Formats: sequence, structure tokens, C-alpha cells
Amino acid sequence: MKNYKNSKKSGSEISFPSSLPNFVEIIERVRYSETDQMGVAHNASYFGWFEIGRTEYCRKKAIPYGEIEKKGYYFVVAEAFCKYRKPLRYDEEFIIRTALDELSPKKAIFSYQLLKKEDKSLIAEGYTVHVVTNSKGEVTSLPPELFEKFRKN
Repeated sequence: MKNYKNSKKSGSEISFPSSLPNFVEIIERVRYSETDQMGVAHNASYFGWFEIGRTEYCRKKAIPYGEIEKKGYYFVVAEAFCKYRKPLRYDEEFIIRTALDELSPKKAIFSYQLLKKEDKSLIAEGYTVHVVTNSKGEVTSLPPELFEKFRKN
């Protein structure tokens, strides 16, 4: 379970049961620009990888983020959390696992795990809370057709 400050859920662990049908995995590699002088991935890079995971989740679920924006809706990050477990180093391959953990017409919560490619050991885990806004930045609800697309996937 997650510990969300602004959500109904509480707890301290982020878990992805292997039977969870609602996650997407992609493979990434640590780029030189994402590391510090010692070749260790910088902590800010993890949030960029979460964004990559979220974008690919939407794409693989046939809801490309560009389609959402063309309709005048945006998922604005309202909260982001990452728990770092092990370091990643330059040129290391890893898996970004992303799931849509909670959805309402005005809010979406995505969960993430970063795993070492070779043994699937946990590197980091986290979540992002998103509020739906219109093109003016006002909080709004997803239209029913987009909401249902997310719910079905």
C-alpha cells in the first residue's frame, strides 16, 4: 500500500503484485547526462524516468498523452514521491514498471518501480498524483469518453 498525503489510501509500502494486469514495463538505460561526477544516477533523474513510464503507459493503453492534450486536458503533477533503494550507474539497463493505481474524473495516481534488468531487484519506487486541468489551468473533470478509456485499461 502507498502513503499518499492527499489521497484516501494509507500505508508505507508500494506493492505491485505479479498478477496485477494494469502495469506496463519498458527498458531504459542510464544516460551520461543523468549521472553525477561519480557515474551514479542523479536523484532528479528518477522523476524523469517516472514521466517516461507514465507516457509509455498511456501510449501502450491506446490513450496517447498527445490525444489527451488535443482535447484540451492536462494531467498536472500535484505530488511526487520516490523512495531510493539502490543506485543506478551510467549505461546500466533497468526496467520502468508503471501502473495506474487510482483514477477519478479529476485525479489520477500512477505508481512506479524501477528494477535492475538482469535480476529485477528493486532500485526505487514511487508515485505521482495528477490533477486534471483544462488549457487555462483550471481543475476540471476528464470527459466521460477519456475517463472510460482509462477505466477499461
